[in-house]
Amino acid sequence: MNVLVIGNGGREHAIAWKLLQSKRVNKVFCVPGNGGTARLANCFNLAMSVTDFEGIARFAQVQGCPFVVVGPELPLAMGITNYLQERGVAVFGPTQAGAQLEASKAWAKTLMVEAGVPTAESATFERQDSQAAKDYVQRMGAPIVVKADGLAAGKGVTVAQTIEAAHAAIDEIAGGRFQDAGQTLVIEEFLTGQEVSVLALCDGKTVVPLLPAQDHKPIGEGDTGANTGGMGVYAPTPVLSTAGMEQVQTQILDRTLAALQERGIDYRGILYAGLMVSDSGEIKVLEFNCRFGDPETQAVLPLLETPLDTLLQACVDQTLAQQPPLEWNPGAAVCVVMASGGYPGDYEKGKAISGIAEAEEAGAIVFHAGTQLKQQQLLTSGGRVLGVTAVAENFPGAIAAAYAAVDKIEFENAYFRTDIGYRIR
Repeated sequence: MNVLVIGNGGREHAIAWKLLQSKRVNKVFCVPGNGGTARLANCFNLAMSVTDFEGIARFAQVQGCPFVVVGPELPLAMGITNYLQERGVAVFGPTQAGAQLEASKAWAKTLMVEAGVPTAESATFERQDSQAAKDYVQRMGAPIVVKADGLAAGKGVTVAQTIEAAHAAIDEIAGGRFQDAGQTLVIEEFLTGQEVSVLALCDGKTVVPLLPAQDHKPIGEGDTGANTGGMGVYAPTPVLSTAGMEQVQTQILDRTLAALQERGIDYRGILYAGLMVSDSGEIKVLEFNCRFGDPETQAVLPLLETPLDTLLQACVDQTLAQQPPLEWNPGAAVCVVMASGGYPGDYEKGKAISGIAEAEEAGAIVFHAGTQLKQQQLLTSGGRVLGVTAVAENFPGAIAAAYAAVDKIEFENAYFRTDIGYRIR
């Protein structure tokens, strides 16, 4: 089979890489892909936009792709699944209605409350009611969390340590910084503990979790400084025990799927629960995403031994319940993100990258995020440039191997955290 993957990040490189390990997969096409997918054997980049639904549909039909895998949240929120399905193309990724789980935090909150899914206490306000939002903050106190309702490229959440900071965040959203994404804002209680990501396969009838992962979002050592898309990740995190995973299955995943079904939403894709696990073991949902996580995918998929194409096909065909239990490498995976200097603020592009072959020879898997291939020269083209992943028998081995590989890679002003996985060292 030939498979079409939509997106251009490290997540999509990891998906293409994993699909091509299957004996059933002949070629993978990426729209638009990146410098890493361009160099992957039997993987081909297509110079199309992720929002060119018509072009994507036509290509999938001509190639006879059994399904299309949608990586990013934006085309899902815009309804790419509905568009392709109407033209007879199967999609791994929820419909526009299902993508509301990520595209509208207020909608997701309402669903969780009605379904009895444990989550933070919250209140929702329209942009024009910013004074009412400030009054709510005044009553609740700080720290408190202020969120733009819609998709804001990971920048719409403020953890305010003071009431003044919360008011400033409300003013920022009300002032239009996030445009349509800030028409509504959600204010919720501040939860303490450790964040865990659980990505689960869903075929609309059954939901099956993958290994739990933990990523490091802040730019600075010791999880300090500005939030990013993720500076590194490891899996499986020991923070969630077997009992904890059973609780996630019954109280969160199963209840959420039932609530989607009650709304008539046929959800086939990844159901991604961002969780807070308190020191006492209490588990609550921070947010839902409607696609594979980035960089979580770069640590989880290298541990997966069940062919990925089989699982994605089962989700599309609604036969997930008939699949045998997932098979996993019993070891550990660690991914260290190498970013452009200045990220998540302003950064320069077009820096030459060297040392990837040496890193791969040392046993690492190097997933490309912000790279492009120009006249056979690999250049930086984004904030997060590479995800350097290592798999080993245990976490100390995986951490050491990942950093040994990072040390072999060079580009001007490269930045990476040196403490990924510090909680488990």
